[in-house]
Amino acid sequence: MNAPIVIVGAGQAGLKTAETLRSKGFDGDLVLFGDEHWLPYQRPPLSKAYLKGDLAEEQLYLRPEAYFDAHSIEFRMGARVLGLDVAAGKVSLGTGKELAYSRLVLATGTRARQIPLPGADLGGVFSLRGMDDIAPLRTALETAESIAIIGAGYVGMEFAAVAARMGKVVHVVEAQPRVLMRSVAPEMSEYFQSLHRQNGVEFHLGAGVAALEGRNGAVAAVKLAGGRALKADLVLVAVGAVPVTDLAEAAGLDVAAGIVVDEACRTSAPDVFATGDCCLFPSRRYGRQVRLESVQNAIDQSKVAAGAMLGEQVAYDPVPWFWSDQYDCKLQIAGLSEGHDRTQLEGDPASGSFSLSYFCGSRLLAVDAVNAPRQHMMARKELARQPEAEAA
Repeated sequence: MNAPIVIVGAGQAGLKTAETLRSKGFDGDLVLFGDEHWLPYQRPPLSKAYLKGDLAEEQLYLRPEAYFDAHSIEFRMGARVLGLDVAAGKVSLGTGKELAYSRLVLATGTRARQIPLPGADLGGVFSLRGMDDIAPLRTALETAESIAIIGAGYVGMEFAAVAARMGKVVHVVEAQPRVLMRSVAPEMSEYFQSLHRQNGVEFHLGAGVAALEGRNGAVAAVKLAGGRALKADLVLVAVGAVPVTDLAEAAGLDVAAGIVVDEACRTSAPDVFATGDCCLFPSRRYGRQVRLESVQNAIDQSKVAAGAMLGEQVAYDPVPWFWSDQYDCKLQIAGLSEGHDRTQLEGDPASGSFSLSYFCGSRLLAVDAVNAPRQHMMARKELARQPEAEAA
């Protein structure tokens, strides 16, 4: 009997890989490992609709439990893969057993970035990355009065919007001089800073955190590097995510800012593939290696990985797209703006509906659209027509 295809990681990427293998006619054994005690679920709503209670738990699930039996996918929930032996073609499991594979897919995703702060182990200090984070965070949010968010990326800003709408006192502390600095231009940062300020959020930009101060084992304040203390009975640490590459590194696979793969999602080891947030792939479109954290990437790249495992000639080079919901504002991003040398504004930010295009010379790199879905879709089509970039 042939060894199964083994998929490590039961998030959007791992599940889509399994689904695609079956839809393309693969009828061999298929084993999907998920180290969480949940069915595969959507992550974007965690910091928005699900946190607010606007979305029921079952609505988060990507597939019902019955799906796995119906499609002969052996889903091992709450099961950890501890090691990878690429020479022997086996994985070692948390049970102490080993499992041989014919092909292996690493869809291990990301984990919340941690920062070494005195007081980080106090009660009331949270990160927000998975379902296990939500119940205690939601309970604490209901009773908290003053909230401090460390990090003004998308998760931090989305959480700030939820907390502000609940009438909480909200402080956002960011080491960079503006919000969303790694993602958007100054004009867009200013728009979102203004939006949050109108809803009562106070920003502390260009500010470092010296420590978290506690009282009776629970967080009570965030002490800034300049000495000021911000009262906080709930602290969310939202300083980004890092790819989960432990298995790949220990097995000797090529790892840089992610698990390195080629355009067909192959790693440096035979019969081992990687897909989703954890991997770094070559983009001819942008002339460099890229790692993406998005639903679009998890789905589309996993389809390519499945095709490659079945012998198809495939090449992954997408037009990336992302979104963020804050208050009644939807930001939709198409493309990657890194390396732009000018921007072009269309529409009036005061109207609440506008777009900002990013160019390098005459080449369109990306478009941010605020409450402008038509411009977003047009941008994706235009970006798809762009010629390949020169390699960096």
